[in-house]
Amino acid sequence: MTESEQPMGPGERLPGTPEPGRYWSGINGVRLAGDEFGSSGHQAVILLHGGGQTRHAWKDTGEKLAAAGYHVISLDARGHGDSAWDPEAAYGYETMARDVAIVASELDQAPVLVGASMGGICSLVGIGEGHVEAAGLVLVDIAHRTNPKGVARIHQFMDAKPDGFESLDEVADAVAAYQPHRPRPTNVEGLAKNVRLAPDGKLRWHWDPEYRAQSSSIDQRHRARRMTRCVRALDHLPVLLVRGGLSDVLTEDDAQAFLELAPHAEYANVTNAAHMVAGDPNDVFGGAVVEFLERVRF
Repeated sequence: MTESEQPMGPGERLPGTPEPGRYWSGINGVRLAGDEFGSSGHQAVILLHGGGQTRHAWKDTGEKLAAAGYHVISLDARGHGDSAWDPEAAYGYETMARDVAIVASELDQAPVLVGASMGGICSLVGIGEGHVEAAGLVLVDIAHRTNPKGVARIHQFMDAKPDGFESLDEVADAVAAYQPHRPRPTNVEGLAKNVRLAPDGKLRWHWDPEYRAQSSSIDQRHRARRMTRCVRALDHLPVLLVRGGLSDVLTEDDAQAFLELAPHAEYANVTNAAHMVAGDPNDVFGGAVVEFLERVRF
């Protein structure tokens, strides 16, 4: 199967949803989709979304960073969004980190990685285990350890409606139930970019079910030990940890434990945001990232 023939998953992109700005060939030729903001030649920033999300989670952040003078790439991880599903279901952190390294290799200088949840773990693995050369790191509501109850709630959300949704209103109801701190949108059309129209007429989330199957089998204690080693390898790098003040995934105790492992790291708490910090309606997150980038002067 050639790169151009690789499926993005069963179903079609809904009408009116944006196509990716460009593609890359990732590890083992898996096609990666992404968008770019700003102009090449400026300091590059690669935005990496959380598990089950897509590049669209970063739209406001990408525009804000581009307006501040950065070259921004928002990437769909393999098996997510408009990136191809891996026929071998290779969705490990190291493979995803090596995908990022391929994207970074085309840039004029080492990028800053901004990773949320899964994207943050991949960033830690990429930098801490030597797969990616980075100029800086922003971790968004993720650290070397997480709260099992919060992680379980994410998994419950992802596993709901395995047979698909009948309408975007049903999708909106599911999102609202998971994120009760956000008002349910009156116009649900914006959710179209997060689902695909399956051959049976149902709407299904924009990710490969094999990714979810693998993520549920991860040994959390082993991952915590691995991530601890990666955090200790960050001593040479500018780092910002951003926590959503309402998050049940990264607790304040976990954030403080991270800062003990990486005492040079900076910390920002976005009070009214939950785990999906970048997607919550606030100006604090984007401002904190821009201020961090400007302060460390890449």
